[in-house]
Amino acid sequence: MVFSSIVFLFRFLPLFFVLYYLVPGRMKNVLLFFGSLIFYAWGEPVYVLLMLFSTIVDYTHGRLLERFRGKRRAGCILLSSVVINLALLCFFKYADFLIRTINTLSGSEFPLLNLPLPIGISFYTFQTMSYTIDVYRGEAKVQKNLLDFGVYVTMFPQLIAGPIVKYRDVEAGIHERSITLSGVSDGMKRFCIGLGKKVLLANQIGALWVLVSGRNLREISTLTAWAGIVAFAFQIYFDFSGYSDMAIGLGEMLGFHFPDNFNYPYISASVTEFWRRWHISLGSWFREYVYIPLGGNRKGLLRQLFNILIVWLLTGIWHGAGWNFMLWGLWFALALMLEKLFLGKLLNWLPRGIGIFYTLLVVQAGWLLFALETPGAIWGYLKAMTGMGHILVDREALYLCRQYALLFLAAAVAATPLFSAMVTLLRKVRTGWSIALYRFGEKMIPAAILILSIAGIVDASYNPFLYFRF
Repeated sequence: MVFSSIVFLFRFLPLFFVLYYLVPGRMKNVLLFFGSLIFYAWGEPVYVLLMLFSTIVDYTHGRLLERFRGKRRAGCILLSSVVINLALLCFFKYADFLIRTINTLSGSEFPLLNLPLPIGISFYTFQTMSYTIDVYRGEAKVQKNLLDFGVYVTMFPQLIAGPIVKYRDVEAGIHERSITLSGVSDGMKRFCIGLGKKVLLANQIGALWVLVSGRNLREISTLTAWAGIVAFAFQIYFDFSGYSDMAIGLGEMLGFHFPDNFNYPYISASVTEFWRRWHISLGSWFREYVYIPLGGNRKGLLRQLFNILIVWLLTGIWHGAGWNFMLWGLWFALALMLEKLFLGKLLNWLPRGIGIFYTLLVVQAGWLLFALETPGAIWGYLKAMTGMGHILVDREALYLCRQYALLFLAAAVAATPLFSAMVTLLRKVRTGWSIALYRFGEKMIPAAILILSIAGIVDASYNPFLYFRF
């Protein structure tokens, strides 16, 4: 079940929240747990068992870590938890990729398992791993109630595509949370904005990428190639940040406060800054549980560069089972290492606009590796982008640019903090007209976005969530 669907918006969501607000305090966790299982089982009923198994494994390991805290066997218990979690993730996500690789290198014909990827397994696996690691470190209290721990793992707003939430960040809310009218109102507004990002921007501009990437790459012009990859850059941003906004909004409506996952990454003046603004919860996870334990930047420059390489190779692998994802991770590792060596100081010295332009070029090249799976497709598209043997501009390119001009403009503006700055200014001015305009906008704009989004959902045939693949 996806958030931008009629089933979710008009069946699951109203019924769930009516019941959620009616039941007494402790019963809310019972309803949230079983409601989340229904939400997940709607598309993959069998894999609910896998998620429940992961929940029981880490709940049990947390109890054992508490029992043997400070003893040598606690390390073995933590290792057991990590190995089981990673084994499940690797089996379902990478088994067929490894078999195909072995078959290619050895000329063998081992049969593929053809297992469908359990939606959200990368996200909830990292969440449960962070719990046992934090309990081992003494940074989180052990959860002794299995149902409450199950609520943390299965909570439907952020179950499928994040943000990745650490247990210690929601522990207090799981035990006791207050639901206020202002919180519910703010959550509904955040949800509507996220839905608009997804339906009105990501879906619409993503159609251009589907059109361009489906063409014979030898025949497209350079301008068409750039229009396509820029469309993909906007699509993946508004798709994922829109989902995160909807998840955070739903969390507020439930009484939880999830961390922000995006902070206008396309205005970054370096690749380092970009990854502090994009998928913040994943970057935080790798920094806290991989980069810092490896030594971070505390053991000299060479060790720091090595740590960056390892983290970004793992980040690429986390995103998918394919050589293109490894290349994507290595590409950004190279960019980050160059910035640590000398480029970062140069970018700080140059005007910010030059840094933004450089970062966008690096990121666009990265999205090319991310979006296309085969070396042939990547090389063919790169040749089109650079004009190697391709016409620079043709009629199709001009037609597509005219057709999507307003959408590109709307996406470009929405990817900056312009609207947020305008809202902040209206709130600070505090004159009669500014307050009236602010109050009118905060009520009418989310409502208008919701109506237009519903109309778009009813009319649309293209409504994917890109990050469900991961």
